[in-house]
Amino acid sequence: MIDLPAPLFAVEHRIEQQASLMQIGPATMPMRPSDLPIPRRRDPEKQRQTEKEAGLERPDLPEQDRLAYCLQKAATDPDAAMVEVQTWLGESRDSGQQVRANQCLGMLRSNAGDFDGALEAFAQAVSGVPKEQEVAAVPLMAMAGNAALAGGKAEQALGWFDRALAIKGFADNAALGAMHSDRSRALVALGRLAEAGGALDEAHRLAPEDPEGWLLSATLARRNGELDRAQRDIEVAAKYGPRDPQVGLEAGVIAVLSGRDDAARKSWESVVSADKDGEAGKTARSYLEQLGPAPKSVSPETAGKPAS
Repeated sequence: MIDLPAPLFAVEHRIEQQASLMQIGPATMPMRPSDLPIPRRRDPEKQRQTEKEAGLERPDLPEQDRLAYCLQKAATDPDAAMVEVQTWLGESRDSGQQVRANQCLGMLRSNAGDFDGALEAFAQAVSGVPKEQEVAAVPLMAMAGNAALAGGKAEQALGWFDRALAIKGFADNAALGAMHSDRSRALVALGRLAEAGGALDEAHRLAPEDPEGWLLSATLARRNGELDRAQRDIEVAAKYGPRDPQVGLEAGVIAVLSGRDDAARKSWESVVSADKDGEAGKTARSYLEQLGPAPKSVSPETAGKPAS
């Protein structure tokens, strides 16, 4: 049997999805930036005056858009975003603004690979949310859990996810499903595979069309040797995420372990085509090298004839 590397349940940023795959892994765990619904806001005129005095070189934005602006800068110009967020933290006296600024700081640190720093920033953001508004902190708790898991602190990550899921009144089923999927990763990292399966069942119940949850459950089933379940779940993942290279990688792993080399080759070739220069494409090429070329077909004229 070929020795296929499988970076399953890895914590990394999602590879950009570019082309559709011909397919029936580990999933990525994106930090999901979400605006924090804290209603406290300053007077817009006072806010603009504060920003003018601080010398902020940015568009004249309403306060509720400042987080979105900071996150956009974090993705396009991290150095400028860091200046912005440090200025924001220094000038803000409003707890809601401190929360939002720390959210952006956490994203910046996460993008830079400083997961301990990101965890600290997200934890600071959570601590700034008033108890009576704790439902607003649920997305931040999930971000803290993701940062902890990315930093190799699975036990802390599990604590954050459990804390987030225990809060009543958060009604976004898609986000709750994602949290259960993230929680399953922490449980897998801790070797608690049966509990991880239960977390994924809950993720499917809350977000039945989320391909990442199905990818994770296919991966877990494959790791447990349940190849029929793995095949079923990866087909659902492909139905809802046909452009995801990670689904193609896992589909190929399941196929080759089931003795279906041609199906595996087709999946991995599609990943190479879709993500030629990306990490998924490189992994797929290494899998194809291990699998080797497809057997040459034998023509009817030569079939049965001895080799000369």
